[in-house]
Amino acid sequence: MKDLFDTEGGADLPSLDNLGPEVESAIQFFWETLQGQAEEQRVSANTTRGRRAQVLGGGQMDGFAGLIEDLLVAEGVPRESVKHDYQATLPGFFRHEKEWDTAVVHEEELLASIEYKSIASSFGNNLNNRSEEAIGSNTDLLEAYEEGVFSPSPQPFVGYLLLMADSEDSNAPVGLREPNFNADEEFQGASYARRAELLCLRMVRKRLVSGAAFLMSGEEEGLAAGAFTEPNEELRFERFVRELTSHVSAHL
Repeated sequence: MKDLFDTEGGADLPSLDNLGPEVESAIQFFWETLQGQAEEQRVSANTTRGRRAQVLGGGQMDGFAGLIEDLLVAEGVPRESVKHDYQATLPGFFRHEKEWDTAVVHEEELLASIEYKSIASSFGNNLNNRSEEAIGSNTDLLEAYEEGVFSPSPQPFVGYLLLMADSEDSNAPVGLREPNFNADEEFQGASYARRAELLCLRMVRKRLVSGAAFLMSGEEEGLAAGAFTEPNEELRFERFVRELTSHVSAHL
């Protein structure tokens, strides 16, 4: 993988102290890609999201993958230690392997694995699928670590980032099907957005992940300016990346 930034060209790595514009850029690229408008950004050398997407391939969440990579590099992680997609394939315990979105593998030690997911439509089906994927994949990775699959690696940072469209459908209360037993009280009358927030929060508190971020963005505002909101203080992007970079840096 070549550098996301040409330092000889004067581009700077992002700072943990000024993440707002960086996240806005990743959000904007998400919406551009979703609407098929990202080709111009991929070939551009004049935008942050264009430079990152040109390297990573232009997937919807690649703006976040590139930003995470740059933040890790800014904290001293060698760029070649930050791997994506096929190069981020890791063995499991209950299954043979999984291709993670990002993995930090430094000197033959697994330091972090991260998934970036989004839901912009069909909220019910997509959220169910995302929940099953996250719970299963994270359980598999942690079990593999406990069984020494990654030895002599320290316990890796397991990260999960979820971006959901901020819309009337995602924010409306949703009914429950309870033919046999009552669902958890916190799901009663909860919207898809609240359900997604609970997924991320409970994975953190049950230690299925080391850290999680949950962001929401409306299509019109996100496409125009990368606008986003963070409904839960515990799931803020800044907290997520500070925990990630601190963990990885401590094990370099």
